[in-house]
Amino acid sequence: MRVGRREGGTMALRHAVLAVLLGGEFSGYQLAKVFDTGVANFWYASPQQLYTELTKLEQAGLVDGRLVIQHDRPNKRVYTVTEAGVAELTRFAEAEAKPAVIRDDLLVKVHAVDRTGAPAVVARLEERAQQAAAKVELFDGTLRTLRGDLDEEAFLATGDRIGPYLTCLRGKRFEQENLDWCRRSAELIRTRWAAEMRDPGAD
Repeated sequence: MRVGRREGGTMALRHAVLAVLLGGEFSGYQLAKVFDTGVANFWYASPQQLYTELTKLEQAGLVDGRLVIQHDRPNKRVYTVTEAGVAELTRFAEAEAKPAVIRDDLLVKVHAVDRTGAPAVVARLEERAQQAAAKVELFDGTLRTLRGDLDEEAFLATGDRIGPYLTCLRGKRFEQENLDWCRRSAELIRTRWAAEMRDPGAD
């Protein structure tokens, strides 16, 4: 499911990158891994986009970069947020949050199922359900890692940084809802179009 993205005065990729870098010093590779496991549920960016954005942020003085010399592997550049970067995030946090705009081709397919045929739509729903189930499992693992030995309520009450945990919770619930909806919709379509599902070639 795509969520509309806004640049300029509201959200841009730079804000997502700066928010992640609040967690410490990261290389471009490490940043991409964090985006893949904990940020992609609300902001997707390819590794190349992230490397490009890090360069822009460093040029703008919003992050500091330093070269780390490694003798057993290629050298790497790591980045931290500057005070100017924190100030930029503060300005962003104070700005109005715009409603998300959803665009999802699967919903278009389901919307048209009454005229386009059930088997293909059910197949797409099952694919999405599998993807959602895998993401729920991934979020569960990330949440366990973030809270360590604490249970959820103790972590939320005493943890050092709860922002990443809360966004992962949102991602998990979003994907769990996707999973439940896809399974329920596929079952309803199978029931309503039972004859067609038995013989996809039937009129």
